[in-house]
Amino acid sequence: MLRKIRITLGSVMFIGLTLLFLDFTGTLHHWLGSLAKIQALEAVLALNFIVITFLVVLTLVCGRIYCSIICPLGVLQDIFGWLGKKAKKNRYTYSKALSLLRYGVLVIFVAALIAGIGSVFQLLAPYSAFGRICTMLLQPIYMAGNNVLAAIAEHYESYAFYSVDVWMKSLPVFIIALVTLIVLAVLAWRNGRTYCNTICPVGTALSFLARFSFLKITFDEDKCKNCSLCTKNCKAACIDFKNHKVDYSRCVVCGGCIESCKFGALKYDNTRLHNKHHEDAKAEKIDPSKRSFLIATALASTAALAQEAKHVDGGLADIIEKKAPERNTPVVPPGARSLKNIRQHCTGCQLCVSECPNDVLRPSGDLTSLMQPVMSFEKGYCRPECTRCSEVCPAGAIKLIDKEEKSSTQIGHAVVAVDFCISAKGESECGNCARHCPAGAIEMVPSDPDDDLSPSVPAVNENACIGCGACEHLCPVRPLSAIHVEGHEVHKLI
Repeated sequence: MLRKIRITLGSVMFIGLTLLFLDFTGTLHHWLGSLAKIQALEAVLALNFIVITFLVVLTLVCGRIYCSIICPLGVLQDIFGWLGKKAKKNRYTYSKALSLLRYGVLVIFVAALIAGIGSVFQLLAPYSAFGRICTMLLQPIYMAGNNVLAAIAEHYESYAFYSVDVWMKSLPVFIIALVTLIVLAVLAWRNGRTYCNTICPVGTALSFLARFSFLKITFDEDKCKNCSLCTKNCKAACIDFKNHKVDYSRCVVCGGCIESCKFGALKYDNTRLHNKHHEDAKAEKIDPSKRSFLIATALASTAALAQEAKHVDGGLADIIEKKAPERNTPVVPPGARSLKNIRQHCTGCQLCVSECPNDVLRPSGDLTSLMQPVMSFEKGYCRPECTRCSEVCPAGAIKLIDKEEKSSTQIGHAVVAVDFCISAKGESECGNCARHCPAGAIEMVPSDPDDDLSPSVPAVNENACIGCGACEHLCPVRPLSAIHVEGHEVHKLI
């Protein structure tokens, strides 16, 4: 029963979070967004004390069930381990904890987190690794399938589906996601939860609490026949059947050992009560009564008003094959507030990237901000009324803001390259940037102040520009726009 409950709850979490990353319409966020906010590291970075308290109490009562139920990367390891078990049964064995490696990785992780070295702690964060796998590897397949359905629906004059662009958002992050998936699959296939119990810093941190949990897997030595089936089916390699001991710092309470035991020698019980009853039974020479404990984890989700989910481009011509300019300062979303804030809090989970309806956000390929979201405007621009990224961020890297604050937050300013501008060169009376600037920060002025008939050039009012990128996106010059946005290290309200 314990194993069935664990599989049911773990499946709900895994499927829900997978759909959250795959969904490009934003509609599922209102129903499943809370699943991302109960992830351990993200709750700590967001200073979500309610979730932190819940996870601490949950671990002190039930052990490390977070790793086998709530963490999607833990469930993914279980899936690979289950496939490996299908190929060869009773494949695991007991091994001592690699404490030096576990705690060494945790120290490196914490040091990188404090120092703001995002590329290090993002590689180790379990939820972020799962997010990269979903966004970089699975979402393009999901979107391609959607496009097939859209083509079929169009043939029958139906608007049930709409076609979306499928494109490579970041080759370095794609490679990282692919390598992570392969390594995780091989380790889990061969040795079960090797990553979870040797590399994962969240698992190591929870192991300190799990040692003192109220409910644990316990041995009944009178019933145990030392058949070793429990050890051979423990994917955490934490059961020493010879000495009837369980390493509770590594046990994730998956229930596999209880199910595999043919003699009923293992139970999910309170160790102190179990030992007391066991001693009393020996003294009185009576059989102990049968007991069973069931665990249940309540997963709450918050409902919100549904926001517009359709993909729009402002009714403007689709401009393709643009190249991103070399920016001196990267552009990050308004809710990020500053480059320092996003680098200290972002775990690189890619949820904001997968949810961006305008294809503006993509993972950074720069080593100093690797895998963190940056803005680029080849595919679209950041609409002032859109606050999707701030709504989905679970780690506080992009703070929740409303539409009014979004439209008045300056994240950068536009810079004109007069040598590229077709209007300045007299080739055409363009003015696209000025016409479509939502902040009214651009106007066309004569290139020669003394000659009103001279070619017009765009002039940017940096005090009014919010850095939304509409001018850069809509500029007809290719491959590099004649106007681009330079980011600000610290955002400000205007």
